[in-house]
Amino acid sequence: MNNFIKLSNISKSFTHHKDVRVLKKLTYNFKLGKIYSLMGPSGSGKSTLLNLLSLIDRPSGGTIKYGNYQIDFQNTNYNDILRANKIGIIYQQDNLLPDFTALENVYLANLAIEKNKEISVTKSKKLLRKVGLSNRIYHYPTELSGGEKQRVSIARALINDPQIILADEPTGSLDLTTAKSVFGLLKKQINANRLIIFATHNRFFAKKSDCMLEIVNGNIKTINARI
Repeated sequence: MNNFIKLSNISKSFTHHKDVRVLKKLTYNFKLGKIYSLMGPSGSGKSTLLNLLSLIDRPSGGTIKYGNYQIDFQNTNYNDILRANKIGIIYQQDNLLPDFTALENVYLANLAIEKNKEISVTKSKKLLRKVGLSNRIYHYPTELSGGEKQRVSIARALINDPQIILADEPTGSLDLTTAKSVFGLLKKQINANRLIIFATHNRFFAKKSDCMLEIVNGNIKTINARI
């Protein structure tokens, strides 16, 4: 078995004027070497689940394991290190730093781990060439198209060679042609030691995953699987 992420009885509630339960004792295992699509209507809990998987948020109940390590959500310092080393995140809105070039946006994500700017810059240039941006590395986000900015986001997510890539509607703000190009690039990043989970409303892209999942009534339902 190559299960790497193990969710057990995960629940998540939000308190506003009343308690709202978004995830309800959700249990699921994600395997290395596979790409998963996560579907569901707005408000179903897709982004909530990705936030839990990225250790940005903590569950109201249940456990998350990465490999044999059970996440301790009280240990925020360790989780920050784990996120930096193991997890790459791609957002629908690119979340690039506006005052930094494409190159700087990528290599800054590596400095906390590498501690060597020259090595980080070299790695970043190689990645930006890999995603087709060799002639745009010194451009600022305002000088890049939507598709180019998402390519920078993919390079940034890959810079620390993560085992897990989480993408929240990575093509949602792009036109179809650009979206296909960006999604194709994302899918190429899968390997035997990595898994990708992406949330989407687009069934066209969801069907290109190894396993289509849908959040229904706070739990995961498998729609189609080739694993």
